[in-house]
Amino acid sequence: MSVTRSRTHLPSLRLDRRALLRGSLGVLGTASLATLVGAPRVRAMPHFTPRANRVVYLFMSGGPGQLETFDHKPSLVDLEGTDLPESVRQGQVLTGMTSDQDHLRIVAPRFAFSQHGESGAWVSELFPHLAGVVDDLCIVRSMQTDAINHDPAVTLLQTGHTLPGRPSLGAWVSHGLGAPTASLPTFAVLISNSPVPFGQPLTSRYWGSGFLPANHQGVQIRGGSEPVLYLDERAQVSRARHERLRDLRASLDTLHAEATGDGAIDARLETFALADRMQTAVPTTLTLSDEPESTFRLYGEAARTPGTFAWNCVMTRRLLEGDVRFVQLYHRDWDHHSNMQSMHPLAARDVDQASAALVTDLRQRGLLDDTLVLWGGEFGRTVYSQGDARTTDYGRDHHPRCFSMWMAGGGIKPGLVYGATDDFSYNVVENPVHVHDLQATVLHLLGFDHTRLTYRSEGRDFRLTDVSGHVVDALLR
Repeated sequence: MSVTRSRTHLPSLRLDRRALLRGSLGVLGTASLATLVGAPRVRAMPHFTPRANRVVYLFMSGGPGQLETFDHKPSLVDLEGTDLPESVRQGQVLTGMTSDQDHLRIVAPRFAFSQHGESGAWVSELFPHLAGVVDDLCIVRSMQTDAINHDPAVTLLQTGHTLPGRPSLGAWVSHGLGAPTASLPTFAVLISNSPVPFGQPLTSRYWGSGFLPANHQGVQIRGGSEPVLYLDERAQVSRARHERLRDLRASLDTLHAEATGDGAIDARLETFALADRMQTAVPTTLTLSDEPESTFRLYGEAARTPGTFAWNCVMTRRLLEGDVRFVQLYHRDWDHHSNMQSMHPLAARDVDQASAALVTDLRQRGLLDDTLVLWGGEFGRTVYSQGDARTTDYGRDHHPRCFSMWMAGGGIKPGLVYGATDDFSYNVVENPVHVHDLQATVLHLLGFDHTRLTYRSEGRDFRLTDVSGHVVDALLR
């Protein structure tokens, strides 16, 4: 009899459990979402005291020519039109764009250099505004990379490996530090409109999270009326319905996460919650309507136009003021295989004033000391001409053995020119800095030992610098 009674009560018990679960969906979801919406994301503990709390990476996609920017080689004038010696080239494999040329004719820079600031750094005439802040900059002329073509070279700089699939630098920073803000992304990406009809193609995996949780990937910010795509769903539904849908979605995800232990669901919950918070924060943060006229005098008139490099630089400063950890700004117009004499000045004019203005603006606002600013591309350009060096139509091919970039703020030694190349700006002869060394130094400034900031995936521990890299202490203040 007792067994029969037990069996007769089982269906009723199952129904009660289902009813309980149905009734608790809203409570569980609201509680879960309230936790995510109401509190800032947790910061990880750095390995040691950081010198920088934020990073701005002004990425010049395509590869600016070091001979047209910061690597002054006046002796090349006397070598104009001669062949690059094999003793300098040392058998380097060339790209398919110049490997079939009968001659590798040296072409001297067509732009004048002069010294600036107390440091006496040589800067091309293409960058008069950056020349004005050169004592804030640390110019590295001895960068090196492993890749000779764009995609693997950009992938290496952004993720530490030439093959796709690894987390980007910004995602590693997000994973390591989290964000003190609850209403904006940890990692923001801005892509400048191209002033020329062709720009270097970009792919979202450059700012992806790889095998890290998806909430660490970069959030792209755009110019115009919709700075973040698909964010303004409240325009299509009422506030009450929006909140009901939000709570139901969070409830289902929470139950699924508890049942499966799938960490990706937690990342999705965080992403949805961030989107909800951004619906309030974005309209006030991602607009320049409240900027004074002094802002546009500093950054230039182009800063009034959404999507320009100058507009993106002002937006970068606003994002930093909103406690965004990492801002990646892509400028795509530096791949000049021809028409270099006209195209390089156009690209330089597009970025010079705003880049210098951002450094000045951060310094004046007291943000530069703990904000690390990086400027540079994925590789350099060859000393020899692609095409006929005797015409104004000459170009320069990709060159991985040496290139120039600059850094500022965030614990970097200002007014320093570091590293040197040979007379042909073809090989590094003093203080080489590999891409992995740069990445290790960036993480060090943020308070992390690059060998210890790891993430386990597919049975092994991965890190940004793969199995190499060292901190370049000489760059540190």
